Amino acid sequence: MGLCSVAATAQSSNPLQKYTISAPGINATFIPYGARLTNLYVNDGKGDPQDVVLGFDDTTDYVRNDETVHTYLGPIVGRYANRIKNGTFTVQGVTSHVPQNENMGRDTLHGGEVGYDQRNWTVVSVNSTSVTFSLLDQAFEGFPGNIITYATYTVSPGPRWTSRLVSLPLDEPTPIMLANHVYWNLGAFVDTAGSTVLNNTLQMPYAARYIRIDNIEVPTGAIGTVEGTFLDFTSPKQIGRDIESATNNCGYNCTGYDNAFILDRPRYSGPESTDLSMLTLSSNSTGIQLDIYTNQQSLQIYTCDNTNGTIPVKQSQQHAEGTTYVEKYGCIVIETQQWIDGVNHPEWGQDQYQIYSVDSEPAVVFAQYDFSILD
Repeated sequence: MGLCSVAATAQSSNPLQKYTISAPGINATFIPYGARLTNLYVNDGKGDPQDVVLGFDDTTDYVRNDETVHTYLGPIVGRYANRIKNGTFTVQGVTSHVPQNENMGRDTLHGGEVGYDQRNWTVVSVNSTSVTFSLLDQAFEGFPGNIITYATYTVSPGPRWTSRLVSLPLDEPTPIMLANHVYWNLGAFVDTAGSTVLNNTLQMPYAARYIRIDNIEVPTGAIGTVEGTFLDFTSPKQIGRDIESATNNCGYNCTGYDNAFILDRPRYSGPESTDLSMLTLSSNSTGIQLDIYTNQQSLQIYTCDNTNGTIPVKQSQQHAEGTTYVEKYGCIVIETQQWIDGVNHPEWGQDQYQIYSVDSEPAVVFAQYDFSILD
């Protein structure tokens, strides 16, 4: 692709140092701060490399963002991604309280005040196609026990980006639910249509159910079906087609998508199988298509409903006139994870996928991102 390869081959104590890995048709850049993806280039339909994720050119801006509006641009979120009602949960008879950092103290979002996204991860290994980070969580934010997590990112021909997050509890039983929190724009801002995701085509063929939420986006415990609603993406549909009908769907007085879709794989597959694409997203502006394969049982979809023109577009993405800031619906976040707040809903049967201990299997989040060009 004529782009830089490995930015560094030695471990660094600088959490904002860039590490770039590459393979034919793809390269990706990460920083240890949050084990964060900052850039991901794939070729468009014309053969030109396009950066398809949001971020900052200056890596110090990630720290500034987290200290102010805190939009979680590109990191791993945890120890528990998404929301926990009242910041409270009980595991094996022990009740824990973690910081309630959203909605005036009514719930916990993405692990609390200082989640994995604001931690300085250690660079364990790096080569031309792969980088591995680690984080020792010493009961951060009041979560029970210590755990160690390894995050390995790999690029390969295809082009493909693979993310493997492996967490090992070291003492006490604890909930673990990590997710990559990447803001995508496959249109890469190359033209007016590519400045939002409204014209992107989205399909989630196995997402016939979703988790119902209240007006602060905390699960009510009820499970809904998408058939006949604006949430139905089981067949290919432009994101903007029904979005105006999604009023109060992403919180009070909010229009757009911010929903946890349940992945019900067919019977010839398995509940954690990675043999089928769980999501397909494409942009006519660039001709880029993304297919996601994962072992997780839910996808949280957020269409940047609250983006208000304050996040700058990277220099590499400033193609069209006036595209210097990301506008409303200018991106989409796709979180591969388990069921939101499942730790507080034993009736869902999620414990085996969310509660881990020293004698259980590790918590593994596998996500494979395959890129192709529209016919």
